[in-house]
Amino acid sequence: MTDTPGWASPGTAPSSEGREPGASGPAEPSDRPGPEGTAPQPGANPQGPGAKWSKEQPPAGQWSAPTGAPDPNQAPPPPPPPPGQGWGGHQPGGPGQGGYGGPPPGPGGYPAWGGGWGGPPPAAKPGVIPLRPLGIGEILDGAVSTMRTYWRTVLGISLAVALLVDTTLVAVQGFVMNGSTAQTSLDNGTATPDDVLRALRETMIGTGIVAVISTIAIIVATALLTTITSRAVLGRPVSTGEAWREARPQIPRLFGLLLLLGLIFIGVFAAGMLPGFLVLLADGGSGAGAALLAIGVLAAFVVAGWLMIRFYLATPALMLERQGVTKALSRSTKLVRGSWWRVFGIVLLTGLITNIVASLVAIPFAILGAAVSGDSLGDLFGTGGGHVGWTFLIIRGIGSLIGTTLTLPISAGVTVLLYIDQRIRREALDIELARAAGVPGDAARRVPGS
Repeated sequence: MTDTPGWASPGTAPSSEGREPGASGPAEPSDRPGPEGTAPQPGANPQGPGAKWSKEQPPAGQWSAPTGAPDPNQAPPPPPPPPGQGWGGHQPGGPGQGGYGGPPPGPGGYPAWGGGWGGPPPAAKPGVIPLRPLGIGEILDGAVSTMRTYWRTVLGISLAVALLVDTTLVAVQGFVMNGSTAQTSLDNGTATPDDVLRALRETMIGTGIVAVISTIAIIVATALLTTITSRAVLGRPVSTGEAWREARPQIPRLFGLLLLLGLIFIGVFAAGMLPGFLVLLADGGSGAGAALLAIGVLAAFVVAGWLMIRFYLATPALMLERQGVTKALSRSTKLVRGSWWRVFGIVLLTGLITNIVASLVAIPFAILGAAVSGDSLGDLFGTGGGHVGWTFLIIRGIGSLIGTTLTLPISAGVTVLLYIDQRIRREALDIELARAAGVPGDAARRVPGS
């Protein structure tokens, strides 16, 4: 037994027996009688030491007092192990020799934490991520692991969304934009002002249809993938039906959240562009007004980007915490505060990776479509200005379908895991997740230094 705070050394007696606090050695009973027929020594306690001791005491030399000089006939204790061979080292009685592992001894021969210790135990990992603060590589790996582990559910949802969005886009491009007389006049260079307005109106209608359908599909996919990723963190499988039943009550609020965010961004750009427009109207198109307009647009982009990262975690907060719209925005603000640049870097890196993957898949299909249909390569990048054939649209749409199916789960997974990581860092969510996953108590405790 070690002499640490909260423990008593062997052989000590409580101070309530009349001894001074901190005294060492065994307490001596106050009623031990002296030899029969002898008087007490001068100055001695009448009730001498050991008044009630048994007469059958062990012979001298067979025990040693807790203090004083050691018995010369007693074998010395074994020396402490050399430095670097503490608990866990290669000394007799260590691991594999019937002993135990741990840190090397410190001053006084007691174990000292530090040298020879393999570090804290690994964090529990019931699902796709370890339950501790995550690095960027672990966040990306967790998103990919979720897609790989639950590929039937995840890719099924992503494929359905991508099929709806890309089919709508191909249909709008083929029927609305290519089939209009005004667009043909613009392509031939014979358009009148009425043709320009008609083409602009039809383009806006087609773009609006694609935007509305895409928004609806992506909102539903985000809700379902958020639920699936949260289950994957706990190592629990979930079907599409279960994910839908759990996410359905929050979908109307998710629409409201995205609508509010859209209005916020529109207001930011309107406020940034308004001074430049006013100067342009007042001065009749002067250079100062154009410069002010450009500065306002640039400032609006900066503010909108800052707000986008600030509110980036609002969607998982709304879905997983069952929050309202404004509460989800405030939760995201709280979680991102002090970590804006880190969140921005992770979001930027994820966007680069997903766009590169989508491009690597889509560009070969677009080149193949241009070669098969005979359209110019300018149509590949939307700069040809000519009529785009259905063959090219369909083949390019297949490539876009595959790219969206692969990248949408990664984007949604990174968002959810980044939200979980921020809550682990700020609110010790890893402990609650470990309990929810059924991790044993010792393994559910936070790793020191995390």
